[in-house]
Amino acid sequence: MDKTEAKIRELFEQNYQLLRLEGGHALTEDIKEQALEQVLLYWHKLKDLAQKVTDAEVRLSLPNQTTPQGRTFSIEGVVDIVREGDVTQMYDVKTHDIDYIKENIELYEEQLNVYAYVWQELRRNALDLTAVISTSLPKSLRGALRAGNDSQVEKAIAAWDPLIPIKFDGAKVKQTIKEFEAVVDCIEGGKFESPSVGQLLKKVTGTNQTFATNICRNCDGRFSCDAYREYARGATRGKAREFVKYYDTSLDRDEQEDWLSGNSNFENEESGI
Repeated sequence: MDKTEAKIRELFEQNYQLLRLEGGHALTEDIKEQALEQVLLYWHKLKDLAQKVTDAEVRLSLPNQTTPQGRTFSIEGVVDIVREGDVTQMYDVKTHDIDYIKENIELYEEQLNVYAYVWQELRRNALDLTAVISTSLPKSLRGALRAGNDSQVEKAIAAWDPLIPIKFDGAKVKQTIKEFEAVVDCIEGGKFESPSVGQLLKKVTGTNQTFATNICRNCDGRFSCDAYREYARGATRGKAREFVKYYDTSLDRDEQEDWLSGNSNFENEESGI
């Protein structure tokens, strides 16, 4: 093990323990090991690029924007900048799946266009390339890792290209800001409308997962979402032990058993589940 990998492992453990204390939840050992493995593979695949980063976690801000209803807000984001000679590149790191990003590229174009606008127009900096970096392992690599097939792992790593170029179109920036304005007014006005159960059951473009799995399971709003509750109720068919998994996937096995023991009357009290 080289010094860099040892340091990554050390920082990973420190960060994990900090997040566990802050959030009050733990990961099972196998999930934790998978997360560390993903970090290490990501480092080995992109270490050449990572070592070229000249400005890490650059905070970009578009302040003092006003919504149609007179609310003031700012748009902020964090990117990495690589300067090589006369070429300047901007990267936005995402944990999203590569296929999902490519199938929904317009969503990422909108976000990076705003960042590029701030970098070029407001900060007056040169910019030659914008791209998204997907830290999610591709399906082929995940499958090879699960199978323990070293040769397939090597082939999958060689074929893995986590860099996804994004075209900069300054003409779209104003429209993106308008969309932000509408969202801010909805949030501040308390206008929240969850998707229908039918929408939750549909597959998300670019994935084999339903909207409920891909989106809702990562949304804190699911705890008070009627549509998600109805979806979970139908998916579990009244089984309390299954129902809890739809609301807390971060508990380890011991914590799950404690939760279930403390809620042993769950099915009787929630007979409608």
